[in-house]
Amino acid sequence: MNARVTFKNVPIHTISKFAFKDVPAACAEFKKIPGVEECVIIQTATRVEIFTVSNVETDDSPDARRAEGKALVLNQIQDTWISLSSLEQIDIDHFDQTLEVYKGDDVYLHLLRLASGLDSLVVGWQSVFDDIVKAINDAKSAGVSGNILNKLFDSVIRLAARMRDTTGIAKDVVSLGDVAVKLVDEKAGLDSKKKVLVIGTGESAAMLAKTLSKKEISFDVTSRSLERATGFSTLLGGNPVDFNDVLAGFDKYDIVFVATTSDYFLITYERIRLVMEEKKKGTLVLDLSDPRTVDEGITALPGIKLLFRDQIAEIFEESVKARVGIVPAVEKIIEKELPVLSARMKRLDA
Repeated sequence: MNARVTFKNVPIHTISKFAFKDVPAACAEFKKIPGVEECVIIQTATRVEIFTVSNVETDDSPDARRAEGKALVLNQIQDTWISLSSLEQIDIDHFDQTLEVYKGDDVYLHLLRLASGLDSLVVGWQSVFDDIVKAINDAKSAGVSGNILNKLFDSVIRLAARMRDTTGIAKDVVSLGDVAVKLVDEKAGLDSKKKVLVIGTGESAAMLAKTLSKKEISFDVTSRSLERATGFSTLLGGNPVDFNDVLAGFDKYDIVFVATTSDYFLITYERIRLVMEEKKKGTLVLDLSDPRTVDEGITALPGIKLLFRDQIAEIFEESVKARVGIVPAVEKIIEKELPVLSARMKRLDA
């Protein structure tokens, strides 16, 4: 069984609420559930997924609040998950609607799609494949996986590595964050001495945070609420800052990335005029939002250089288009390999 929460069904800044502080310890707790024999957890900035092997077969779970529902493995997994995470009451109340649950062949299909790069935030991303390899290696080291999950993950990793190589879906993968950071580096230089700010906590901001972290560049992150920025930074890095403090101290930043889904201007001439008028050094602002959330009027302030998403869109979209064209080839291989993997797993189970 695979139970998961991903960026596809919850906002990225809330995923940290579903995450576990100690993944091997969490696996050990899930294994204490009667009937659960193996557990592997994939936990990243964009997903928390639990894979379990159970020796009991159940149909659709009845209401967990009724006596016959409380003992079912899925409901016990939900209860254990809630006890190990930092979910708030509103999340707990809607947990059964948030959680995606799959069994058997659906689990094999999902894992193949994930490892081959089809279901990641950026199609073909290498980091997703690496996360899967790390998850099974950690589970083996902690002794929480077993014959079935070891065989499943090892088989999927081998198949995915072959698919990624033969189709080229993982070749020259460029995220929006990679292109944005490269442009800023060319225009203003980007190193550890620069004071960097990321405004936003969505998918574009997540790609930026990943690239900045990979390059070991520290950054502040802000959003319309400090809670969002804190949730985002828990798994993606960055130092969360209140948005009002950012506006008041806008002059201390050398580089500002804006990647929000706001429908109004967040940064305007009037909002930063007083603090920026005295600034001696320049500030580069790159607005990746669509629609734009930085008013062009700020360029009237001394030292402000403003760039927009249009200036990198072509490079990024070409990369996306190239990989989208490869997706059907990967799906065809998965379609062929899924019955073989399923038969192999059934033999092992028997």
